[in-house]
Amino acid sequence: MGTVHAKSRPSEAFGEVGTELLGLEDPIDFEDEPVSKPSIQLNGVRARVDRVHVDGLSRTKDDIVRSAVDDLFHATDFEDVILRAHKVRKALDAMGCFREIGVYIDVSSGPGATPEGLEVTFNVKELSRIVGGINTTVSENEGNLVIGVKMPNVAGRGERVQAEYSLGHRSTSNFSVTTAKPFPRSQLTPVVSASVYQQNHEYPWSGYRLLDRGLLLDLAFNTSPSTKHSIQWEGLVRETSVLSKTTSFKVRESSGPQMKSVLRHIVSIDHRDEAVFPTRGGWLQFSSALAGLGGGVAHVRTELQAEANGTLPYADNVVLQGTCAAGVLHDVFGTELADRFFLGGPATLRGFAQRGVGPRADGLALGGTMYWATGVHVYAPLPFVSSRGGLADLFRSHLFLNAGCLAHPEEGESVVSALSEVRVAGGCGVALRLGRVARVELNYCVPLRAATADCAAPGLQLGVAAHFL
Repeated sequence: MGTVHAKSRPSEAFGEVGTELLGLEDPIDFEDEPVSKPSIQLNGVRARVDRVHVDGLSRTKDDIVRSAVDDLFHATDFEDVILRAHKVRKALDAMGCFREIGVYIDVSSGPGATPEGLEVTFNVKELSRIVGGINTTVSENEGNLVIGVKMPNVAGRGERVQAEYSLGHRSTSNFSVTTAKPFPRSQLTPVVSASVYQQNHEYPWSGYRLLDRGLLLDLAFNTSPSTKHSIQWEGLVRETSVLSKTTSFKVRESSGPQMKSVLRHIVSIDHRDEAVFPTRGGWLQFSSALAGLGGGVAHVRTELQAEANGTLPYADNVVLQGTCAAGVLHDVFGTELADRFFLGGPATLRGFAQRGVGPRADGLALGGTMYWATGVHVYAPLPFVSSRGGLADLFRSHLFLNAGCLAHPEEGESVVSALSEVRVAGGCGVALRLGRVARVELNYCVPLRAATADCAAPGLQLGVAAHFL
């Protein structure tokens, strides 16, 4: 958040509030030795906001800014002013119109001011008309270089158009053009977007290549600060091809062009204090997809993922984490290999190769129509590092125990029997934070239980992902 600055007359009434209010990272230097003063409860200091200024607007329309700052006028005390100012700043930042937002609270009693009246000023700097960038993303243990061009705030109300091209180290490439329109004044703050894309992925563990070209329509909205929904419709043409002449016939059966139409709903609830190394709170995501509203594929696919975190009673820097996931795919007609679930690898079931669990043919993973997986993890600061802060905060030591099963029950086979072939692996390692969205794990893994056809991977295993099971 931006720094909140306050200006006040040198008086006992507001002098102490001015320093506690700001929450400045660096202490203020005084020539004289500071005198100890009693603290003042900010929620006991009556205050209200009389005027709000937003300086620096150019393309952005006044109406959407006015709707964001109106909440400040309902403040009743100093603490409330601070909290609402930060809330307004987050709302302005979420519009995607500004690159800098500064907040200034004036407590001086100028002409026309009342004893309790405040002026709040937001100094903003709008984004350039065209913004380019290069960054990296992670998908299925693969790093991707992303080159993008974005036109933010096209019509002055947060609209944006962006184009991205990404290239992975395994001959993966993606291209997309997306346009989005937010509605910040609506109650659920919905965002409507449309994307045209082409995705080219290789899956050597299963012996096939996918080339998808399609259109994705998305409606995203929030029903609470921690609950997010996304309703999508996707229409695509998929071309599946094999990677070699020796590819299994069961993989070759899925080759060829295919048209698909999917209606999808994703809901996620996130109460964690952070995403990469959470210390408390839980996260849950449920997705359901219905294919068959046009095209040559019809199925129902549902998946659930959950995570819970908490510190140990007598060691607040040691975090115990529990994770679980499950999925079911019901085929009506036309469902091929690429629509199935896969399990195994450093981001899912550690101790097994990528897609190393479940049915196989000639050494290639065929996937399954149902799975479950769970894990117990312990994260702690690195041993032999006594001080906190700096580079040490990017690392965690890691103990884990994973279990799961992937199955593709044949006709007449019991589902309970198919899902009872449990695979188990444990181990320890080190995790490294990559920004606030991903991490790297280097673990020494010991498979404890595996099926005959599985591809176990004992020893060191390196994984990079935004979400680990």
